[in-house]
Amino acid sequence: MSGRDDVFQKAMNEGHSAAWDQEWSKAAAAYRHALEEFPDHPKALNSLGAALHQLNQVDEALQIYLRVVKVSPDDPMPMEKVAQLSERVGDLKTAMDAAVRAGDLFLKQRDAEKALQNWVHVTSINPEHAIAHSRLAQVHEALGHAQQAAMEYLAIASILQRAGNAEKTQEMVNKAQSLIPNSVEVKQAQTLLKTGQLLPKPIRAKGGTGPIRMAQVKQLETQPRMKTASGMDPIAEARQKALTQLAELLFDFSDESSPAAQDRKGISAIMRGTGSISAQSEQVKVVLHLGQAIDAQSKGNDTLAAEEMEAALNAGFTSSSLYFNLGYLRYKVERYESAQRVLQNSVKHEDYGLASRLLLGDIISRKGAFRDAATEYLEALKFADTLTAPPEHADDIRQQYEPLIESYQNQTEETALRKVCDNIKGLLLRADWRDQLHKVREQMPRQEGGIPAPLAEMILQVQSSSVLDSMNRINQLARMGSLRSAMDEAYDALQQAPTYLPLHIIMGDLLVQEAHIPEAINKFTVVAHSYSVRGEVMQATKLLRRIIQISPMDFGARNRLIDQLVARGQVDDAIQEYLELAAIHYRLAELDMARKTYTNALRLVQQGSASRDWNSHILQRMADIDMQRLDWKQALRVFEQIRTIAPDDDAARRQLIELNMRMGQADRAMSELEAYITHLETQGKKEPALTFLEDLIHEHEDQPLLKRAHAALLHRMGRTSEAVPILDKLGDALLEKGDKQGAMDVINQIVLMNPPNAADYRALLSQMRSG
Repeated sequence: MSGRDDVFQKAMNEGHSAAWDQEWSKAAAAYRHALEEFPDHPKALNSLGAALHQLNQVDEALQIYLRVVKVSPDDPMPMEKVAQLSERVGDLKTAMDAAVRAGDLFLKQRDAEKALQNWVHVTSINPEHAIAHSRLAQVHEALGHAQQAAMEYLAIASILQRAGNAEKTQEMVNKAQSLIPNSVEVKQAQTLLKTGQLLPKPIRAKGGTGPIRMAQVKQLETQPRMKTASGMDPIAEARQKALTQLAELLFDFSDESSPAAQDRKGISAIMRGTGSISAQSEQVKVVLHLGQAIDAQSKGNDTLAAEEMEAALNAGFTSSSLYFNLGYLRYKVERYESAQRVLQNSVKHEDYGLASRLLLGDIISRKGAFRDAATEYLEALKFADTLTAPPEHADDIRQQYEPLIESYQNQTEETALRKVCDNIKGLLLRADWRDQLHKVREQMPRQEGGIPAPLAEMILQVQSSSVLDSMNRINQLARMGSLRSAMDEAYDALQQAPTYLPLHIIMGDLLVQEAHIPEAINKFTVVAHSYSVRGEVMQATKLLRRIIQISPMDFGARNRLIDQLVARGQVDDAIQEYLELAAIHYRLAELDMARKTYTNALRLVQQGSASRDWNSHILQRMADIDMQRLDWKQALRVFEQIRTIAPDDDAARRQLIELNMRMGQADRAMSELEAYITHLETQGKKEPALTFLEDLIHEHEDQPLLKRAHAALLHRMGRTSEAVPILDKLGDALLEKGDKQGAMDVINQIVLMNPPNAADYRALLSQMRSG
């Protein structure tokens, strides 16, 4: 016999209980038993699919979710699961079809972010999937994302051109131009069409789009290229900036009432399970030492300031601002060995790289190692040159320094090396160094193509044109399609400058054009590592991004990119990469790895100078995973933290209440509800509070406490005449169920509201107590 509600509900409860305890085999068995009563029940099917997924029974889990899709065709979640699991078993066509459909369903529910994620993932499987690109273009345009929409229209144009539809191709390019008229990519596309050439094929999408809301938070560059004169030399500027940043960090650590301190305290508790007494003790030490260090340095007591900073370092506090300040102080008191060791940790940071190079150059020259000192000074000049050059030429100038620096690494004449050190030192260690660099550049002729020459050419007067000429010939051959000849030219140039990294990058580009992808990735990986060792974090970062663009699933490259971004101080970018990595794990149905990655991102938010807006976003993703894994205990803890960080988050509040009710914790659920209603009332939001309650009652008709809270709110709003009938009806229902005490409590609540017929209710209450 089937269709028995009591048997079904009992089996479902047993399944939920087993899932709560992570006993997935028992949970699956219970859900199967429930399905014997109602074979097509969506909730039971979804629960069984989740349990099978946890047991790594992917094939059967996929079949279950396919059944859910049939019985609940408008629900996007099971469709998304079908896409993820189909990809896991290698059925890419089904995966793409399901992901497109899931995106459509999410969009129907007005969840544009999830829709975009699904469609972007389709393009990561098949970059020439016209339907996915079309959906992306339309939704991005509707959301006002002109850049993304235009790129999608160009991708559609490329696909249509290869299908022979010239009219539609032009229409799509025109559409892109109407969105971003001044785009280089759009202008290039128009030129290619006019000359009868093929548009570039759509490139494979990155690991995921990332959330729209967070894309608005991301900042491309926090340090402006062209700075105004500060009246200080680079070392003095860096010292002031480092001291200011340490003071700001000290404020965040010491002010427990600040949002930063509250976020750090609560989120650390989640990541560790509970607050760590030892960690709190170390934090107290850091605050103490930083405070004393700043006080001592501001009073000119450099020796004491350095000792206190070293103590903060030993207490576990690491920051580029701390490393630079400590290195600078050690340098001032002539402790050069210690200064050199410490400054190696700040040389990669964009705020302290120039000053660190200048200090290292002076320290090394004092030892008589003028060749190494010249290298440090040349690196400092490269940094200053690119900082003050026109932004569009910065990368070109940076690359031209490579052969110049390499040539001086082979210089043996001490007089020439000393001259290089003295010239650069005299050029940069002055208050008007920026103005001076601009004046020098104005006097230098531009090279062919309008690219400025590096300032070092005037200072060093070396002949490096042969390698640069070779690179021009390589680029010309590549544009002509003579890839083999271009590679031969590259190998010839390599004999002259074997450590010239831009040449290796061009060779990697040639390998990509020849479709030798693994070899290209290996080449880019080695070059990125070399740049990192040299302290060229920007170039290393650029190459790692290139590797990820070519191979989105290269987890090693993405993790190295994150390390480079953190070293460079681009914490927000590093967090975005963590989210991309977590999204990949999520789409591969690797929920444990996805959650671990989100946790790492959360740690970085707390340890770095990232925007605190990331906190609730990352926590929401962690909670979603916990809910999918049916780990309600952990989900509850995460939602509690979201509530603390974002008290107005309606969805998090609702989840807290519903989770507590689902776990049989009615008192805690009511406490959460009352706290949120009180919070809304204190802000004058009584109507939203009423709507929130009514929605909860609609979903949980069997919860008398919700109806009593609803009536109480109406009474406080002066709508007692509406509140009393609700309680009257509730009291009757409780009496019918035999809950006399509950009914008496409801009647007493009516009496306390003092309606016009309060005497009748008092009499009824007295009768019930005596009877």
